Amino acid sequence: MKQLQGAKPFNIDRWDLYHAYVHVKSNRGSAGIDGIELSEYEKELKGNLYRLWNRMSSGSYMPKAVKLVEIPKPDGGSRPLGIPTVEDRIAQMLVVRLIEPSIDKIFHEDSYGYRPNRSAHQAIGIARERCWRCDWVLDMDISKFFDTIDHGLLMRAVERHVEEKWILLYIRRWLVVPYEKPDGSLEERTCGVPQGSVIGPILANLYLHYCFDKWMEINHPSIKFERYADDTICHCRSRQEAEALLDELSKRFDSCKLSLNVKKTKIVYCKDERRRQEYFCISFDFLGHTFRPRKTMNRVQRKAFTRFLPDISQKAKKYIKDTMRSWKLKSKSHTPLDLIASEVNPILRGWMNYYGKFCMYSIKRIMEDFNFMLARWAKAKYKRFKKKPMYLAFKWLGGIAKRALLFYHWKLGVYPKNVTCY
Repeated sequence: MKQLQGAKPFNIDRWDLYHAYVHVKSNRGSAGIDGIELSEYEKELKGNLYRLWNRMSSGSYMPKAVKLVEIPKPDGGSRPLGIPTVEDRIAQMLVVRLIEPSIDKIFHEDSYGYRPNRSAHQAIGIARERCWRCDWVLDMDISKFFDTIDHGLLMRAVERHVEEKWILLYIRRWLVVPYEKPDGSLEERTCGVPQGSVIGPILANLYLHYCFDKWMEINHPSIKFERYADDTICHCRSRQEAEALLDELSKRFDSCKLSLNVKKTKIVYCKDERRRQEYFCISFDFLGHTFRPRKTMNRVQRKAFTRFLPDISQKAKKYIKDTMRSWKLKSKSHTPLDLIASEVNPILRGWMNYYGKFCMYSIKRIMEDFNFMLARWAKAKYKRFKKKPMYLAFKWLGGIAKRALLFYHWKLGVYPKNVTCY
């Protein structure tokens, strides 16, 4: 039967596109190369969504270049972050919402990154338990993973699970759309998936599912692992098993056009009270936490012993403290305390909720440093504190906390020192 005149070659539901927009709006995000923020896009929302639907349905939709931003790493250097336009984020979210339910079903149970109903806390908790059972860990780091994903191999994986021609067409276009650098020049892309794109996480997960997860399931079903995007650790019964696995994985990743970072990939001995073998490496970092031997208390016997446990990493501590210093509270003596609280509370809440799961004591200690910064703010703001001992500013803050728990960490009991607040 001939296609009716005026009919679109691709059948895309308009409501699906609208729900994709709602999802993008909830995630917020900044403007792409066109400078159009989400608030501006919403001024003519109905018309903008219709034009996007019309172009996607007709096959004429062409994504714009991805804005390239360099994000500094805590350990130095930078990570390239790609920011698509609002329109391209909506289009990508439409595809993600359509393909995710079927693709997520095939993912390994120990893949935790960027998946519905999965979290970093789950990965850390399972890793902690398995470190107690297995003596050795292979801590892997894939060199520039997101930037080196092979498009040909990736599309072969996508085509195994996606039949819709329009989805395959647009995924191919998103993969090769160039970066636009701050100076306006374009950087062509022949491999990789932009970090920061909406569709990037599910594509990266699919790539590593076949490169690593499925390969491990077939070749080493007895070796357990936790993978969060490209951050992966494997639990081995012996040093020899870990060394053999490292050698095999190096060849496997090479065949998948990936490579392990030799400097960061390492074999770790999970030393504790009963594991007394000597080995030069007894710690590793995973999802912002450092796993290493730590003193803890047996609550039943009330006896101290050593166990292999996670705590907030030095890199994470440095990042948090550097961020707090960047707020320059002492120079904001003109800003009311409640306004400062409204600005920083979302960040404090994120830190406390993430790190408090496994290292509440450590994150509370860091929040005590923030209380000290607030006391310095009070000394700068009020003349009666300027030439007085610091404890008076703390006492004043404690009185504020007693009347109104303005800051998130105060709600969790991290009150200013030297003051009892009940």
